[in-house]
Amino acid sequence: MNEDLRKPQPPNEEVDLGQLFNAIGRLFERFFRFIGRIFKGLFGVILLFLFFIQKHFVKFAVVVVIGFIIGAILDAKKEPKYISTMVIEPNFNSVQQLYNNIAFYNELAKAEDFLSLSEALSITETEALAIRKFKVESYSDENQKIVLFDKFVRSLDTTTQKAIDMKSYLENFNSYDARFHTISVIASVNTVAKKIQPAIISSISNNSYFNLQKDISDSNIKLQDSLYNKQITEIDSLQLLYKRVMLKEAERSLQGTNISLGENGRQDNKELSLINKMEDLQLGLVELNKERGNKSSILNVISDFPRKGVRDKGILKSYKFLIPSALLIVTVLLILLLSLNKYLKNYSRNNIT
Repeated sequence: MNEDLRKPQPPNEEVDLGQLFNAIGRLFERFFRFIGRIFKGLFGVILLFLFFIQKHFVKFAVVVVIGFIIGAILDAKKEPKYISTMVIEPNFNSVQQLYNNIAFYNELAKAEDFLSLSEALSITETEALAIRKFKVESYSDENQKIVLFDKFVRSLDTTTQKAIDMKSYLENFNSYDARFHTISVIASVNTVAKKIQPAIISSISNNSYFNLQKDISDSNIKLQDSLYNKQITEIDSLQLLYKRVMLKEAERSLQGTNISLGENGRQDNKELSLINKMEDLQLGLVELNKERGNKSSILNVISDFPRKGVRDKGILKSYKFLIPSALLIVTVLLILLLSLNKYLKNYSRNNIT
C-alpha cells in the first residue's frame, strides 16, 4: 500500500473546457470591440463631414449655381461635334495598312493641314475643315477570340498545336488579330463622314499587293470548287454503278443463285463510305461559299457610316457638369485650408509661449 503511494502520478492530460471557452469568448469580445471602434470612427468622420456641409451649405450652393450658369453659357457657345462610326472586316492582312492610314488622317487633322486632308480624302477643303478626329479600334468579345483561336490552332500541325494553349493566345491577343474593326470620325458637320467613306475604302482596295492576294485567293477558291464538283460527279457515277450491281445481284438472288454474305457486307461498306464522302464534300462546298463571300472584297463593309452623324454628348463632356464640379472642389479645398490655418494659429497661441 505504501509502495503504491510512493509511485509518481501520471500527468493530467484532460483539457479544461471551461478555460478554453473563456479564452474563445475573450477573443471574440476583443474582435467585436475592434469592429465597433472602426464603425464608431467611421460614424464620427461621417458626422464631421455632414457638419462641414451644413456649415458651408450656402457657399457650396452659390458656387454650384454660378458654375452651372457659366457652363451653360459655354455649352451654348462651343462648337457642336458629331460622331459617325463604320464597322469593317479587313481581309488579306490589310488591317495594318488600315490602321496606318487612319493614323495618317488623324495626324493631318491634328496638325490642321486641311489641304492635304482634303486631297487624301477626295473632299473639298471646306469639308475637311469640319473634321476634328479619326479613331480606329478592334471590335471583339470573348466568343470571337475563342473562334479565332480555334481557327488558328486548326492551321497548325499536330506538334505545334500541343505547344499552344488558349490562355497564352488570349494574353497575346492584339487589336490586329480581331475580325471586325470600327472607324470613327468626329466632325463639326454631321454629313462629312459619309462623304469620306469611299476614299477610306479605296485607299486599301487600290493597293496592288492586296489585289494580288485577292486574285490568288479567287483562283484558289475556283480551283477548290472545281475539285469538289469533280469529286461529287465521280461519287455520283460510282453510286449509280453500285446501284446497278446491287440490282443485278438482287435478280440473281431471285433466280436462286447463292450470293456471298461477305461480299454483300463489303458492298454496303463501300456505299456507306461514298455517302460519308459526299457529305464531307458538300460541307466543304458550303465552307468554300462562305469563304468566297467573306473574301469577295479586300475590305468588307459590315456597317456604313450613317447619312448623318449623332451629336457627341456625355455628362463628362458638358461644361454644365465640369465647371460646377471644378469650382466646388476648389471651394472645398480653400475652406479646408482656411480652417487648417485658423486651427494652427489657435494652437500656436495656446500652446507656444
